[in-house]
Amino acid sequence: MALAFSDRQTLVSNDNGYFEFHDVKPGIRYQVNISAKGFADWHSSSLVLGPNQFKILSDIELRIVTERTTVNVTYDFVQVATDQVKMEEQQHILGFIPNYYVVYDPHPEPLTTRLKFQLAFKVVLNPVTFAGIAILSGAQQAGDTPSYGQGAKGFAKRVGSNATGGFTDIMIGGAILPSLLHQDPRYFYQGTGTTTSRIRHAIFNPFVCKGDNGIWQPNYSSLGGDLASSAISNAYYPKSNRRVGMVFTNFSIDTGERVVASLAQEFLLRRFTRNLANSTR
Repeated sequence: MALAFSDRQTLVSNDNGYFEFHDVKPGIRYQVNISAKGFADWHSSSLVLGPNQFKILSDIELRIVTERTTVNVTYDFVQVATDQVKMEEQQHILGFIPNYYVVYDPHPEPLTTRLKFQLAFKVVLNPVTFAGIAILSGAQQAGDTPSYGQGAKGFAKRVGSNATGGFTDIMIGGAILPSLLHQDPRYFYQGTGTTTSRIRHAIFNPFVCKGDNGIWQPNYSSLGGDLASSAISNAYYPKSNRRVGMVFTNFSIDTGERVVASLAQEFLLRRFTRNLANSTR
């Protein structure tokens, strides 16, 4: 297309890209503009022809049009946390014992309330949990403690008692209080540093936890869960086993078990755990 300030002509080139303008008026300033699909427009400089003059434009060059693509990348921490929990739910000691509450990922995201309850129910409903309750109840049956008596009735009461105690402990200490207090109920595997620092990290785990804000703080969730579960057990234990001292005794036992479990996690169980979630240590 030829564009002039007072004269305009338009034509289509042939298959070879050749075109020619006729009857161009002399003394008028023209500009040649060329456009083609898929190419950037080309514009000539101003042209003024005299009478009987012709001009060949030899510097025409069409460039492929530049496409600009914009990609917006956003970070969804909820989705990342969900994916991390899915991987943690694949962690099993010896391939079958759940080991969901241990974080091996060096860059974990905080758990949402939904994920905290999801993990808790995942543990409560696991078949291994029921097997553990049955084994513990059998051991108590042999020792006749608590005082539920012997026989099938006594065993059933012990199974119900242990199941209730485990449920209240994991739900209160692993889901309800962590959600209300914005704390993370999981154990954060250290794996590096001196043996002394790792022992200290494990021993303090029942007393110090990581908040959802990533800051270490008093572990009110774990301690509160153990204390609440021990207090609730007074409601369904036999009268001979109901006393204030028993509440604190059970609380101390539960807390001591957490210390032992943390030490085992830090120094032993990792090597027996399959499908570790994003462990780089």
